[in-house]
Amino acid sequence: MSNSSSSTPLRPRRSALYMPGANARAMDKARRLDADAVIFDLEDAVSPDKKVEAREQVIDTLEQAGYGNRELVVRINSLESEWGRDDLLAVLKAGVTLDAICMPKVETAAQVQAVAELIEAHSSLDLKIWPMIETPLGVANAKQIAASHPRMTVMIMGTSDLAKEMRIPHTPDRIGFIYALSECVLAARLNNAEILDGVYLDLKDPQGFEAICQQGRNLGFDGKTLIHPNQLEAANRIFGPAPEEVDRARRILEVWQLAQAEGKGVAVLDGKLVEVLHVEEAERTLAIAEAIAQRISS
Repeated sequence: MSNSSSSTPLRPRRSALYMPGANARAMDKARRLDADAVIFDLEDAVSPDKKVEAREQVIDTLEQAGYGNRELVVRINSLESEWGRDDLLAVLKAGVTLDAICMPKVETAAQVQAVAELIEAHSSLDLKIWPMIETPLGVANAKQIAASHPRMTVMIMGTSDLAKEMRIPHTPDRIGFIYALSECVLAARLNNAEILDGVYLDLKDPQGFEAICQQGRNLGFDGKTLIHPNQLEAANRIFGPAPEEVDRARRILEVWQLAQAEGKGVAVLDGKLVEVLHVEEAERTLAIAEAIAQRISS
């Protein structure tokens, strides 16, 4: 069952910032932060004795609104846990403004389908599903997960848990993760979905964070999940189109349109051949730039 994310509006997802659901002050601050998406976390960031309280705080925060054009996502606990189903049903029944449900530690397509069934049974909202790939089995089943349901539009790498499960050390080159990262990027692309890279834990190493962001973009990721507002600027800059990229995209379209008017199948810009694939890349670059501008202005 392939998803249909190609028909959904293009959204910038350069930065997706986790906000602990038990911290009302942090969630309020997120209204003023330059994040493309905010993920209200009921899972890892919340201790077992605070789960119910955090759920109520997240719903209360979403009811207050004020987040502009950011994508709003709730990371529920796993349905296999004692809190997951209640997390999902509470959010659905509250009818709050929300874009997606993030699922932790997804390992099978059936898990995504179970959440989709609950959404359809209890809500009329067009909620999307963002499954997290955090285990060896999740990586092995990435293609099936990516094709699990039309609501599945964004995959997220959970590299911290994956490192533990696969006994991989966190090294600057992430050599132990390369197969898993690329396999999941491929799975997403096969299903017209987007994919976000995992978090970077060392908040005292901004140079290392920038290097990991650049590597993630080079691997094909659309953006980065973040654990601190200080990481926003670098993620937005590296995963967003640079001014020179936007300018070149406009020039590509100009020379292409001129070539088409003259009945030519190819064009040349700065001595380099321009073909249809370059035009499609340029159109996406401009669409992303426009989407970012709209998000910021809202």
